[in-house]
Amino acid sequence: MTRDQQHSHHQSVAVAAESIQDEPVRQHHAAAASGRELTRSAISATLHCLTGCAIGEILGMALATWWGWSNGPSIALAIVLAFAFGYGLSISAVLRAGLSPRQAIAVALAADTVSILTMEIMDNAVILAVPGAMESGLADLLFWGTLAMSLAVAFVVTVPVNRALIARGKGHAVMHAFHHH
Repeated sequence: MTRDQQHSHHQSVAVAAESIQDEPVRQHHAAAASGRELTRSAISATLHCLTGCAIGEILGMALATWWGWSNGPSIALAIVLAFAFGYGLSISAVLRAGLSPRQAIAVALAADTVSILTMEIMDNAVILAVPGAMESGLADLLFWGTLAMSLAVAFVVTVPVNRALIARGKGHAVMHAFHHH
């Protein structure tokens, strides 16, 4: 890519990043996405979110269990790491598209916050609801089975949330401007 092409690319990415808050852009995304296409987008967005959440959640719970932490600190660590990895995946994706770090953070916050929050609420609710799950150890099937089940429940609950957000031009819809860069 020539220097002029790179400059043009960076300008178009910057303009796209600034437009994520524009209502006409949101309306365009809402009109463009309907039916199966909208559901596919929601599933894709939720899988993206699940990847970051799962890495953080599993790492947090595994470390806290290994360290012998009580329930509160264990859940807090898992949530912090889930948000960190979830945002990190989005930030790295839009940085590769040419956004500045500040723009990338803004896009990730807009795209992922509701999705990650929904996943974390559901994920941790399931873990807390399963008797003995928080007390199980790393070598216990209950530990890993509950984590897997909690992530599956979180996914199923979050797909319709992401679908509704994308239909309104919010959530992961703000990242669509960067998918082809």
